[in-house]
Amino acid sequence: MKRSWLIPLALLAAIAGARERGPARSGTGPTRFSVVEKTIPEMRAAMEQGRVTSRDLVLQYLTRVALYEDKLNCAMTINPRALQDAEERDRERAAGKVRGPLHGIPIALKDNIQTIDLPTTGGALAFDGFVPPYEATLVKNLRDAGAVIMAKTGLTELANWVASGMPANYNALKGYGFNPYDPRRDPREATFDGRPALSTGGSSSGVGTTASFWAANVGTETSGSILSPSNQNMLAGIKPSVGRVSRHGVIPITADQDTPGPMARTVTDAAVLLGALEGAAPDPNDAATKRCEPPPGRDYTPFLKPDGLRGARIGIPRAFFYEKTTPPGAKEPRGGLSAEQGRVMAEAIEVLKQQGAVVVDPADIPSVVSAEAGSNFLNWPTCAGQDNAKGKDADCSIVFKYGMKRDFDKWLASLGAGAPVKTLTELRQWNVAHQKAGAIKYGQALLDVSDEMDLRADRVRYEADREKDILLSATQGIDAVMKDQKLDALFFPGGSGAAIAAKPGYPTVMVPFGLVPNAPPSLPSPAPPFPEGFDAKPAPLGVSFTGMACSEPRLMELAYAFEQATKRRVPPASVP
Repeated sequence: MKRSWLIPLALLAAIAGARERGPARSGTGPTRFSVVEKTIPEMRAAMEQGRVTSRDLVLQYLTRVALYEDKLNCAMTINPRALQDAEERDRERAAGKVRGPLHGIPIALKDNIQTIDLPTTGGALAFDGFVPPYEATLVKNLRDAGAVIMAKTGLTELANWVASGMPANYNALKGYGFNPYDPRRDPREATFDGRPALSTGGSSSGVGTTASFWAANVGTETSGSILSPSNQNMLAGIKPSVGRVSRHGVIPITADQDTPGPMARTVTDAAVLLGALEGAAPDPNDAATKRCEPPPGRDYTPFLKPDGLRGARIGIPRAFFYEKTTPPGAKEPRGGLSAEQGRVMAEAIEVLKQQGAVVVDPADIPSVVSAEAGSNFLNWPTCAGQDNAKGKDADCSIVFKYGMKRDFDKWLASLGAGAPVKTLTELRQWNVAHQKAGAIKYGQALLDVSDEMDLRADRVRYEADREKDILLSATQGIDAVMKDQKLDALFFPGGSGAAIAAKPGYPTVMVPFGLVPNAPPSLPSPAPPFPEGFDAKPAPLGVSFTGMACSEPRLMELAYAFEQATKRRVPPASVP
């Protein structure tokens, strides 16, 4: 928590120092260039034309952070060298050297992505101030593309594999992040613990991007942590195929599903950022990077076609994702949309048709509608929390809790002698010993069930569960419906398709679209309404296109065409 006052003071000092060195050229006159809602191509063009410098961009972003960070609480660390790094990019540009498509563009990183010049904490108190001994491969790729690393963003602690019931975007170091579309605390008695009234979504904060604190940010996803915050913050997000972007130097949950990916205000910005994140060749430190071939020049912009929906076959997975369904053996129906969400998605489907897409409706996922209990995806959740501790986990997948024990301990070992803790067991013990300092406010049930795993004795069970994950999510799931219906993509409301696509490591592209009433969250159940007089602001609801492995180019075509036909992103009024 101690950084909460250091960030604005450091910013004020940086801004004051920058002004002493001379006013930003973009800050005066009637043609002043403002960073608010500006796209990466617009910023790049302005720098090429001499209308703005990278230093100008960073200075404007720093000013916005200084003005609004206390309201949103979205940054873990601001790079104190951001202005100097920008000035170096400006000198390179003046000398005729442009590194790549992000030259001089300020980008933020989720604080589970390692940097050797800034702390990487994962939001965990045990890692407060920890600077790792090596840098993530994707960070090197960004620097090679000319990006200015502006900040490390907030996140749900350790990417939301600490405690059952931990609110999205809460961590022990910074507390709660707030959504710019309604940056107020939840006033209801049952949830009056400081959390936001409007969820920020997932564990990859998109708050700073939607508030124009930086041009775009890099998130990570294991199951929903790029798509959910992109949805909640009206952002375009790309959850890539697992292996498209190297995970080397990223704090893991499980290598079976982890992937970094871009979050931005437009599909174009997300596409540019993805190209910079992806390596030109497989990363020897991440074998999964052999999975997908990068496009020529790692350039996804040729796939951004306004007519990309024409003739495309788009499937509507009605069962569960749009309409409630009762899986075999269940007493109550699950899933479905509210009336307001249903109206928004009906409008979105009409857009698909108007743009020339062939809409296959319904295109239900076979494993979701299977009449056999053991073959139904909805009957096969991820084991999580004490209800799924050893001896209580026969009917759920142990892939997450096994993978966390395996990959987190391996990651800790890679840090060498300077690691604050050496094993998952040590982290759990440290957390218990430091509860009074703010650790594990919501407990650590997820870490506990992971640490129960015996990597040798439980390996056969893990392998069987991983095989079933792939069978139900891919072979009898997404693969089956897409091949049978000859689909280009499945079309999901918001990030609702994240879990089924995450298990086989399939890509999804999110596009901002609508707003719906902010219904109270489902927990505690039944959810009490907001108190009388509390005017809850609408919640964003995007749409997402999902395909099979390595289909990002086609998904971008579809997403870009939808975005250009609608252009529904609305800037948040709380941070003008």
